[in-house]
Amino acid sequence: MPTQIFLASTLYGAATLAAGIDAGSFPPADRRILLTSNHSVTAEVSPGVADMPGFATLRTRFDEVLDWNRTIAPQHPSTWAPRTEDVPLWERQLRTLWGLGEDRVELIVESLQVPPAQTLCRLFPGAAVDVYADGLMSYGPTRFRLDPQLGMRVRRVLHLDLVPGLEPLLLTEFGVRAELVPTEPFLKVLAELPAHDPDLDGIGASPALLLGQYLSALDLMTPDEEEELHVSMVRGAHALGHTELVFKPHPSAPVAYSRRAEAEAERLGARMTVIGTPVLAEALYQRLQPALVVGCFSTGLLTAATLYGLPVARTGTDTILARLTPYPNSNRIPLTLVDALVPDLADAGAEPRESPADLTGLVTAVGFTMQPNILTARRPAAEDYLARHLTDRTWRYFTRRRLTSLGLPGGIPAQLSFLPRSRAVRRVARRLRRVLS
Repeated sequence: MPTQIFLASTLYGAATLAAGIDAGSFPPADRRILLTSNHSVTAEVSPGVADMPGFATLRTRFDEVLDWNRTIAPQHPSTWAPRTEDVPLWERQLRTLWGLGEDRVELIVESLQVPPAQTLCRLFPGAAVDVYADGLMSYGPTRFRLDPQLGMRVRRVLHLDLVPGLEPLLLTEFGVRAELVPTEPFLKVLAELPAHDPDLDGIGASPALLLGQYLSALDLMTPDEEEELHVSMVRGAHALGHTELVFKPHPSAPVAYSRRAEAEAERLGARMTVIGTPVLAEALYQRLQPALVVGCFSTGLLTAATLYGLPVARTGTDTILARLTPYPNSNRIPLTLVDALVPDLADAGAEPRESPADLTGLVTAVGFTMQPNILTARRPAAEDYLARHLTDRTWRYFTRRRLTSLGLPGGIPAQLSFLPRSRAVRRVARRLRRVLS
């Protein structure tokens, strides 16, 4: 039997792996190693997955836990990759250091397109690879064109059924099949995780739970805009009648990012509790049974709605969609899914939203426009969707410039492509805008 090495950088990912093991998604192994990686910029002082509450429960599924940061120190996991000529030396070193000997190795990794997952796969060139999804990005296309020698080693993409009926686009260019991690084992694993925090004592029944994402660290908005986003969550939840609020900040976000929201809650006469310890949102769903979960485009919104049946609402997705750059930004698919499936916080009652027509077609079309050279075979499906479903509601997920450059329905016809570049046309357009305004 092989030695299986599972790479995890988040507690959510480790819980997904534990659920997969419990469900029998992985074949028997002689040894199971959990390799943790801390991707924080200041990993030396930031808590990693092994420091999170509840990790001790998850690690019981594995024979051993190893630290990738410590293995490659002082290099950083998110950036380090070996030189090609050094790969045999590194493999020999890791086999000795981890006691692998001549064992047959299988790798189970996340985010294969970038280090540390890609790095680990390169260091064990003979290992079969499984990829598991840690969130909504797997529904989108592979971010970069992968070396076929790596892509052809992948056997399957394991993912949670966060959007029932929708299959990932990730790695489909290599014919990799998608496989579900059963929901029931995942919920059982999450039920084992503690959600105790002294700050939660005394919170009233069914509060509104607000999810922070630290979007400014991803350059999706400025720090001021992100603080204002939190304020809008408070205002929106309060407008729906919620006076008991709980704010769960991103583990890496500065403490100051919640202060403006706290001040706004106090001004409105609501009580807001800020979670002081890193904890999974899913653990809070079980502990608090929130009456409403509010976020921007967090995976936690669809986990709450699909797996726990909780009311959810979004805010800020339209703003980020309108200025998301570059166009192939991997956040485009999570944004599209949350915007399409979750009601806006401003909608009265934040009732569950009806899925758009042909959700699979929408995701395929957005994915193709993001990575046309990788998803070449999806062009007919994208053309068909755009020809039939490009409406006021779906235009927000595309740009005319992108559709034009790819020659897709909704773009400017080739014979008129000179118009945006014409100075005379632009002058006339400016005059018309002045007259009409």
